[in-house]
Amino acid sequence: MAQIELKGIHRVRRKLADGSFREHHYAWRGGPKFWDSQSGVKLNSPEYIAALTEVATSPKPSNYMTPQMVDDYISSAEYRAKKPRTQADYRKWALRFADEFKEDPATLFEDPRSRGEVNEWRQQWGHSPKQFDYAGTVVSVILNWARNEGKIQEHHCDRLKKLYTSDRSEIVWTPADIEAFNKKAPGWVRRILGVALETGLRPGDLIQLTRNHIEDTPQGRRLKVRTNKRGRIASIPVTPNLAIILDETPRDQMLILASANGKPLTEHRASEGVRQWRDKAGLTPEALGYDLRLNDARGTAATRLLRADLSLNQIAAHMGWSLRHAANVIERYAAVSPDESDDVLIKLAAHRRSER
Repeated sequence: MAQIELKGIHRVRRKLADGSFREHHYAWRGGPKFWDSQSGVKLNSPEYIAALTEVATSPKPSNYMTPQMVDDYISSAEYRAKKPRTQADYRKWALRFADEFKEDPATLFEDPRSRGEVNEWRQQWGHSPKQFDYAGTVVSVILNWARNEGKIQEHHCDRLKKLYTSDRSEIVWTPADIEAFNKKAPGWVRRILGVALETGLRPGDLIQLTRNHIEDTPQGRRLKVRTNKRGRIASIPVTPNLAIILDETPRDQMLILASANGKPLTEHRASEGVRQWRDKAGLTPEALGYDLRLNDARGTAATRLLRADLSLNQIAAHMGWSLRHAANVIERYAAVSPDESDDVLIKLAAHRRSER
């Protein structure tokens, strides 16, 4: 066996989610990994030397480190093409990724074992499935970009396991919930929930509604909105309840929804305002057995749109749902809303027959 110089080995210690440490050895800084402390191979043993020998005889690549790869991605056209909110979220998780693997070469992710190391890093957010999943999503995006750009030859972090699952089709704002909320909430918060219940728009779209989105039609009025999430045009009929809210908007106010002092709302403030007054109305998760949110107004809105004679196809496209999900949500709302269940169920049955 050739004699190998043990100097110059790049050693990295990484803290795991359980508080323990794992040590990783690279042939040189920026070079290939050949050993880690959980490999079962003893340090400086013949097997250790053999592993080092195998990688040390390969040509040395440039010292392209993980933080540089992350910086290059953030400077890329692919990153800049994303929406500002997505850019901010990606940047936060990309920098966390870069900091965790700051001493590792980008070629680390060409090793199949890197998948386990990324999953170990994600475990610190194991208490929050959404954050756990988002960390994996951003890592995959960065490594896919690096592979496509020729920065690395391959990687093993595609389709990382996801923890978060959500089926909120049975969570809706019932007439009793809405009545209790409106008795407690101030006018500016009632308007937020009211518009959400009639349009089904997400909070990010609700806060951007202006008078310019209102159009006259032969039958009345509609809201024509390009949604933030999918960039699609949504054409929403102005229902009688929505018409009242629109007509009550102060003439000198361009935004349909605003804070108590007439200032623009953020997505967070709109959602938090509804949550705070929901709790004051006694609609807490403890009282209901589930967490009723502003986004859950979309199910109620789907029912309203069916009553306004939109087809299931139109409702599903507007909400970004499947036909089956749209029908299930509407049926659920009808079941807890006796005052309109007959009318809704008749229309739902007719639309289901027409879709066959």
